[in-house]
Amino acid sequence: MTGGKRGADRKKVRRLPAELLTGHHVIRAALDSDGRKLERLIVREGPLSADAAELVNRARKRGLAVSEASRRSLADRIGSDGEEVYQGMVLEAGPLRTVSGVEELIRQAAAQASGPPSGNERIVALDGIEDPRNLGAIARVAEAAGVLGLIVTDRRSAPLGNVASRASAGALERVPVCRIPNLNRGLDALKKAGFWVIGADATGEQELFAMPDRLLSGRVAVVMGAEGKGLRASTRKKVDHRVRIPMVGQVGSLNVSTATAVILFELVRRQPSWGD
Repeated sequence: MTGGKRGADRKKVRRLPAELLTGHHVIRAALDSDGRKLERLIVREGPLSADAAELVNRARKRGLAVSEASRRSLADRIGSDGEEVYQGMVLEAGPLRTVSGVEELIRQAAAQASGPPSGNERIVALDGIEDPRNLGAIARVAEAAGVLGLIVTDRRSAPLGNVASRASAGALERVPVCRIPNLNRGLDALKKAGFWVIGADATGEQELFAMPDRLLSGRVAVVMGAEGKGLRASTRKKVDHRVRIPMVGQVGSLNVSTATAVILFELVRRQPSWGD
């Protein structure tokens, strides 16, 4: 038996990237941030729109390889022949980088702030939200409301991939995400850092709009539970205040991302500097 390199007859298999990002908003946000390791940009053959050409230029400035593919090849790569193919490009990227602890999230946000802390910092913590579209929509709202970041758990949490990023219109690529093993310990860490912790709860004892300013000012963390389930019992015990959104019509509840928007922008409205 002759010697030889073990496994030499095996085909070399290229390691597939963790994510295939699609959509111009998502790709632009990924190119503008350092949230992922970027591999290459694949563009559909043919003339480019002005928007697509601008993204190609951005990718090349970041040192990424840019290659062309047929529409069919692009559809096969994405696994769809929908809107993603019509927008005509795919960004191969690694997984979204996450912050490993609540303290690090706060420290990192403070380091990136353009000015001194305002004293009105906001954080959103997600308790069992497993739908990536809901997670993405919440990230979009959170970014618009200027939150420090999102907190998710290792288990019972939606993947931070293309579906979530597209639902966020790219905001997920910009908002820091902290992934922790245990939400209750994370809430304890927030309290230790001076955050009020309020939980969205349809049966909450306090109505959002009737809450005094002193409970909605300063550092506030908003905890959102899964649709249809709400906050887990253990989470309810950890929050400082369970807050309900008053409902006037026949609908009994709001989509979790809509509820997040209502709460966050009420917090924004309560800020002393709002409207200046």
